[in-house]
Amino acid sequence: MTIRVLTGITTTGTPHLGNYVGAIRPAIAASYQDGTEGFLFLADFHALIKCDDPARIARSRLEMAAIWLAAGIDTERVTIYRQSDIPEITELNWLLTCVTAKGLMNRSHAYKAATDINEAAGEETDHGVTMGLFCYPVLMAADILMFNAHQVPVGRDQIQHIEMARDIAQRFNHLYGQGKELFVLPEAKVSEDIALLPGLDGRKMSKSYDNTIPLFQGRAKGLQDAIAKIVTDSRMPGEPKDPDSNSILTLYSAFGTTEETAAFRAELEAGLGWGVAKRRLYERIERDIGPMRERYEALIANPEKIEAALQAGAAKARAIAAPFLAALRAAVGIGSFTAAPIPVDKAEATKAALPVFKQYREADGRFYFKLNAADGRLLLQSHGFENGKEAGQWISRLKQEGNAVLADAPAQLAENISQDEVAQALAQLSEAE
Repeated sequence: MTIRVLTGITTTGTPHLGNYVGAIRPAIAASYQDGTEGFLFLADFHALIKCDDPARIARSRLEMAAIWLAAGIDTERVTIYRQSDIPEITELNWLLTCVTAKGLMNRSHAYKAATDINEAAGEETDHGVTMGLFCYPVLMAADILMFNAHQVPVGRDQIQHIEMARDIAQRFNHLYGQGKELFVLPEAKVSEDIALLPGLDGRKMSKSYDNTIPLFQGRAKGLQDAIAKIVTDSRMPGEPKDPDSNSILTLYSAFGTTEETAAFRAELEAGLGWGVAKRRLYERIERDIGPMRERYEALIANPEKIEAALQAGAAKARAIAAPFLAALRAAVGIGSFTAAPIPVDKAEATKAALPVFKQYREADGRFYFKLNAADGRLLLQSHGFENGKEAGQWISRLKQEGNAVLADAPAQLAENISQDEVAQALAQLSEAE
């Protein structure tokens, strides 16, 4: 079975060295694995939610595309495209919006964070909140479901959006699938071993900390100048250094082999001067980044080559999206009058769907569970638990003892929307088992 993996990049900035090591390089490496079909898109519609500077977005779109192409993405293996070049995505966004509960959007982390900030500042709850921000998870669901991606590489802060995409897909499948699965339920792929590079000051490399090292900006001199600013101690050349006291060795290890890194560590411990160490770090990074920078600059100077690659990718993407959207249109009743009807498997269509428990971990590190009705509606939502075992035990009790458990549960366990519906759902699960 071929696994579809989909990755999106918001076009509001320019990647730095940490982005390359933590996201770009591993994504390109993964695209060469057998049995995978990659989709990479520039999320320029999403960028409009975060940025109202047209020049910045236009520049970021060009730079992002050039960076991925220069870094080695294989356009024969990976379908690379701009979100805005696939009109089927925005139409699907509307189809999904029509089945998405507002209550689901109310629970979005991004929306809740915005309202929390407003309330803390004494503003109206929805001050400055656009419908783009509020409905962001639906558009993200459309990006994913349009191509029935099996896996979506994300950070932990994005897991909720994948869960929402699954909820929306389940609801759509239930309403319009006629017993068939129109949408694959995507899985969040969180890499525990993603390299998080330290910045110039030792903290995580981040633009918000102003401690980044540029990837291609400023050319070789920009890279060298940034590395020269890495904070070190006052030990003189010849004095033994603590290789773990700053970012130098960690940055070196992100590019050097195991043997190269071990030798560099030994030199630092033997008294290598910080100035020489920074020069060695620059030379090792430049060995990998230099050739890519040359390809990047050539692409930036010839944007027609970037455009050709993106148009070719869009054509491949639309070859998948257009017929699928036609089937979805027919499923909801707005298809062509002359198109052949979608065959219906009556036996499958009459099968009763069941409620489902879902256990998951949120960005706060706590474990939660929820009970969804057969049609995807949320019936029961737990509060956070310190460990997954505790959450699992409550699920087991609910399955075994039914609705009576809620009467004895501590106040912090769960909030339920409808006691009767919860009872009915638990009864259905009990009968099915």
